Amino acid sequence: MDAAPDTLSAAPGELPARRIDAAGRAHVDLPAVLALALPLIANSAVQTVLNLTDLWFIGHISTTALAAVGSVNWLVIAVVITLGGAGVAVQTTVAQAFGSGRRARAARSAWTGLWGTLCVAPVFILVGLGGHLMLRPFSLPPAVEQAAAAFWAVRVGGAPFGVAVWGFLGFFNGISRPRTTVLITVMVTAANMLLNDLFIFHLGFGVTGSAWASTCAQFLALIFALGIFVSARYRREYRSHLTWRPKAPVLWRQFLLGLPMGLMGASDLIGVSLFQLMQVRLGEAAGAATQLVMAGTAIAWLPGVGVAQAGTTLVGQSIGAGDRRWAMHVGTYVIGCVALLMGGIGLVLALAAPWVLPLLVNAGDAATPEVLRDATRMMWMAAAYQCFDGLNIGSSFGLRGAGDAVVPGALVLLLSWFVFVPLAHMLTFTPGQGFIGFLPQFGFGAVGGWAAVVVYTLLLGAMLFTRWRMGVWQRIRI
Repeated sequence: MDAAPDTLSAAPGELPARRIDAAGRAHVDLPAVLALALPLIANSAVQTVLNLTDLWFIGHISTTALAAVGSVNWLVIAVVITLGGAGVAVQTTVAQAFGSGRRARAARSAWTGLWGTLCVAPVFILVGLGGHLMLRPFSLPPAVEQAAAAFWAVRVGGAPFGVAVWGFLGFFNGISRPRTTVLITVMVTAANMLLNDLFIFHLGFGVTGSAWASTCAQFLALIFALGIFVSARYRREYRSHLTWRPKAPVLWRQFLLGLPMGLMGASDLIGVSLFQLMQVRLGEAAGAATQLVMAGTAIAWLPGVGVAQAGTTLVGQSIGAGDRRWAMHVGTYVIGCVALLMGGIGLVLALAAPWVLPLLVNAGDAATPEVLRDATRMMWMAAAYQCFDGLNIGSSFGLRGAGDAVVPGALVLLLSWFVFVPLAHMLTFTPGQGFIGFLPQFGFGAVGGWAAVVVYTLLLGAMLFTRWRMGVWQRIRI
């Protein structure tokens, strides 16, 4: 099972995306960056289709189902990223190994990610069984809590398949073969569409059927990705069939690198999840509207992540090739591209919201007019933070390529849990309505909560970009 050839951004041991002009000065080679970034953007676009497909299926069940998934959707991703740190770190270790010309080590990193995922699979299952316990403090409407807990159990319990796939995608991205990543993602998206229809409507599983569809599609994608990884091409070039044996020191180092990377993303997502739970606490309409807006902003977020992933690869390969100064230059270039891309898409989404959002909901539901009115207004606030979030994402992925995760992770945790969450609570609820009684509550509703999102992303983007430009990561060795 061989994938189609890819265009590499640089040969192993060379500096990626570098062009020398007639005067002997080095510049970022935009075509080389685009050759790497465009397939990753396409991959993110396919993931957007996957997310919107899930949203379409769930939205056509009921407003209750949409609010239920909205209350736990980001928490699911946060748990997956936290427990799947060994898989998250694969792209960094592979890119640096590839940049230094050590191909067998790159293949060993992918296997290490798979072994690390197997080690934590029982923890995923235990966490999945605790859905009701996790949701109980938030006093959600009984129907919403029941549906959310059922979705949570299947989605989290089956997440190791998805984490393992992430590891293999990180390998292909790290060696500058993103077209293979696109191929795998297209496969999982097609399978997810068919399985959603089967489980939700034909088998009558309801909202739980969406979780089963995702789990089964990820399992199929893992088999597909593993088949490519051990195909003749990768056995010949990377010795992928000889590097599968787990080595405890290597696995431990990958855990130590991946854990803060996972916590960095998880801290942000937990804050976002708590914000969404606040909106569900306001009412099903506010929760459903927020879920629609979050899904809409993913149209900007996922392409931004695609370009940022190119930054991870370029920074990691530059460091592996021994030129950290070039890593700073190309990383800063990519960060600027991510911020401009996400800001522009955010503006387009806000303009298109009155025509796009009605396609994603059940027109016959009595709450739909209120949901659409609130969501259309929120899209403008979401557009305001996209540029800042682009600065955040671009900087964090550049730091990831350099292996700098501990301090950035701590910054994200502090800002998310101790600035964003309290601020969102204060601006959202009226006195006596929220979860925390001792905080002042100004009662601006969902608009107040979204204002807190804008403030948070502004602060986070500025701090992570400052961390990147300080260059502390230039002293890190992995």
